[in-house]
Amino acid sequence: MPYNPSIHHRRSIRLKGHDYTQPAAYFVTLCTHEWAHLFGKVVDGAMQLNECSEIVCTEWFQTAVVRPYVVLNLDEFVVMPNHIHGIIWIVGNDNSDDGVDNGSDARDDGSGGDTPRNDGAGSGGAGRRDDGAGSRGGTVGAQRRCAPTFAPKNATFPPGATPTSTGRAIRGATPTNVVPGSLGAIVRSFKSVVTRRINIMRNTPGAPVWQRNYYEHIIRTDRALNAIRRYIADNPRRWHLDRKNIHRIGDDPLAQEIWDMLQQDDDRHNSGNAP
Repeated sequence: MPYNPSIHHRRSIRLKGHDYTQPAAYFVTLCTHEWAHLFGKVVDGAMQLNECSEIVCTEWFQTAVVRPYVVLNLDEFVVMPNHIHGIIWIVGNDNSDDGVDNGSDARDDGSGGDTPRNDGAGSGGAGRRDDGAGSRGGTVGAQRRCAPTFAPKNATFPPGATPTSTGRAIRGATPTNVVPGSLGAIVRSFKSVVTRRINIMRNTPGAPVWQRNYYEHIIRTDRALNAIRRYIADNPRRWHLDRKNIHRIGDDPLAQEIWDMLQQDDDRHNSGNAP
């Protein structure tokens, strides 16, 4: 689907006061450039992957191999025709992450990296609501160091993962304004290596693969974590209701339920009444 500024423009929003290097679970969504169906198709409620989406899957889980402070689970990730959903767990300190994308150029995907901007050009900035692509209170490409924020008190970390209590060692941002070890650095590196591999495979050097930014939301409670896991697992079966499907037949009540829940958790957290 070609980019249409009257449909696809969203404001870029940051969540103020949050340190995106701190241990937490982050629900992230990345969308393809101009919403192209690059990663396959949904047939009878099941996603049929292609060579591009196989690269996406491989590099997603490779992230946890090269970054020992990241945990990724199979049941917390899904590839859809024009976007992906996943939960990224930042679970500990890592002083060796320098924010470098393993020799790749974050601009080789035509996205110009992940620094949010409000340019009116459909760069993927977060809307306050979007089915699977950000919630009311969600943010986009948040990667600058802010005030310390620690892991959710009642969020269950994956087996073997122990959240730290002090967060990461303080380090400055890179020249591209991406703090090493932050969620922004993780997403930037993933997008870049996927773009490079896909363009090598299809012999399209420099062609854009992703939208400029990405959507994310901090998962604060177990109830939200379980609801998002269910949403991810059911995503292919609910493609006919997905807001990123131009042929959708209606709204998705499960998506609305999750975004309302996330907003309630944010409101409680911001008011100091977190459960």
